[in-house]
Amino acid sequence: MPTMAVLLVLLLFSITVFSDLSADRAALLALRAAVGGRTFFWNTTQTTPCNWQGVLCENDRVTVLRLPAASLSGVLPSNTVSNLTLLRTLSLRLNHLSGPLPSDLSQLCQLRNLYLQGNQFSGPVPDLIFSVHSLVRLNLAQNNFSGEIPSGFNNLTRLKTLYLEKNGFTGVLPELELRNLEQFNVSFNSLNGSVPKGLEGKPKSAFLGNSLCGKPLDNACAVSGETDSGSNGNPKGVEISGKSRKNGLSGGAIAGIVIGSVVGLLLLLFVLFLLLRKRSGNKARSVDALEIKNQETEVGEKPIVEAENGGTGDGISAALTSNGNAKWENGPNAAAKKLVFFGNTSSVFDLEELLRASAEVLGKGTFGTAYKAVLEVGTVVAVKRLKDVTVSEKEFKDKIEWVGAMNHENLVPLRAYYYSREEKLLVYDYIPMGSLSALLHGNKGAGRTPLNWEVRSGIALGAARGIEYLHSQSPNVSHGNIKSSNILLSKSYKAQVSDFGLNHLVAPPSSPTRVAGYRAPEVTDTRRVSQKADVYSFGVLLLELLTGKAPTHALLNEEGVDLPRWVQSVVQEKWTSEVFDLELLSYQNVKEELVQLLQLAVNCTAQYPDKRPSISEVAKRIEDLHRSSLVYDQEQPDHVSEAE
Repeated sequence: MPTMAVLLVLLLFSITVFSDLSADRAALLALRAAVGGRTFFWNTTQTTPCNWQGVLCENDRVTVLRLPAASLSGVLPSNTVSNLTLLRTLSLRLNHLSGPLPSDLSQLCQLRNLYLQGNQFSGPVPDLIFSVHSLVRLNLAQNNFSGEIPSGFNNLTRLKTLYLEKNGFTGVLPELELRNLEQFNVSFNSLNGSVPKGLEGKPKSAFLGNSLCGKPLDNACAVSGETDSGSNGNPKGVEISGKSRKNGLSGGAIAGIVIGSVVGLLLLLFVLFLLLRKRSGNKARSVDALEIKNQETEVGEKPIVEAENGGTGDGISAALTSNGNAKWENGPNAAAKKLVFFGNTSSVFDLEELLRASAEVLGKGTFGTAYKAVLEVGTVVAVKRLKDVTVSEKEFKDKIEWVGAMNHENLVPLRAYYYSREEKLLVYDYIPMGSLSALLHGNKGAGRTPLNWEVRSGIALGAARGIEYLHSQSPNVSHGNIKSSNILLSKSYKAQVSDFGLNHLVAPPSSPTRVAGYRAPEVTDTRRVSQKADVYSFGVLLLELLTGKAPTHALLNEEGVDLPRWVQSVVQEKWTSEVFDLELLSYQNVKEELVQLLQLAVNCTAQYPDKRPSISEVAKRIEDLHRSSLVYDQEQPDHVSEAE
């Protein structure tokens, strides 16, 4: 009898489990039928959904559903996702879903991670969100949510991530008392008022693009009192009349004060204008050196000296001066100091012409600040001002002569250099399209030109060939600083490698975390980088090309900052399609090439140097993959692929 009872219990339990899994399966199929977009690669003949792409199960229940960048469109219906009652992670990011969120999402009482960024959801944030008390990560960024940001987020006491940027939120930012909150962003909405005290410790970037004031922003809030809400600026809204009105200034007096102030301001501006004209006899407006110095210490890529009046920027001598006068012009050894040119460019311009050129900052890197200089004759060059040079003049010249002798179509040529005790300048060709980093991560808006497989594989091949040329000079030669911001692109997207040979000239960077994402694990001194360490950095660069993700600090990415480790973890879980950038997923005909290049990148980022291929092997493999895809395209010019 007891045996029969046990068998009966087991039978009832198995029926219950099967019933629950069948309900999960039905919910997934209902979701697939309700939303438009690309077909899910689900084998519906299987009774279990646990092997379907993007679906994970534990104990025969669906606990994870990841469908990012699946071209889903339409309204997310009720009685679909909400029926996955044990769901812990839901990722529908980077799709085209619209409308309000379904009200029954509140039934997901075990949901911990909700990623809905990059869709078109609209309306106010529904109160249903605030009843899912298990939420830890919530990302609603880049949607069309509107209205005020509710204080109901305080109900989510376990919340560690809250991303609300790039929506249409208005009103004031409520006080959020979330002790566990680590990641927060409300930038680029239409918020106003002051930053609440509890959020003052968040980074400045979390609040940009609004009309907010107070810490951590630079603009302080106006002192409350006299200008608070009320009638005519009266804080209590009491009408001013009688004796108190007589104590105020008359309308004529106020008008006189205003007119006098305007006239005085105009006179002051006129005097300043005359002084500036007097100081700009050499056609280069001087720049406050202390201000430049302070600005150059800030992290960022924004120009310090921007072009004005249709493109005429400050003179490069003003941008480089340290105390108002360029030391290289007036020093005792001025006659002996001049630009040293390589090749046939010595007759194009001289040091004086370069110093008169208008300047615009391109960016600040590991080795110094780069400027775009436009000479009077129309020639455009890039000038790099080196910082923290630690070698002697003789050693500097010997090493720079070697750099100047490098001649390859995939290297940015060094045209000239200038050396003095105070200043070290390098003059390169100006590459108009900028860096690969800016191309991948700069413009994410509607006007962005998608980078297809042909362009990306061509960039990878060009960069590999440039590095291969450097490595071929000697077994001891390496680049030492391979990263996407050092891969510059011509108008035809030809890759040219820059900043090679400079790691031996300067001290290690004071902020090593800025380049840590590309650095091989065995590198402890950036001045001593092996060729196999270069291969590791290039492997990270390949992963960046394939995933579209930045390898350092990942720019508010919830999936981590160590790009090689993240890719390996995703591949091991058999979610390989989630690795690739959304812009690559529409090229079904190169799916095999994508996977093979991904495997090559993983090999390049092996933990141990002897496990990594040489850069010559890498370049040959990329060339084969690039050529095979081009042949396929030529054979099937009318091929239209469906996204994976």
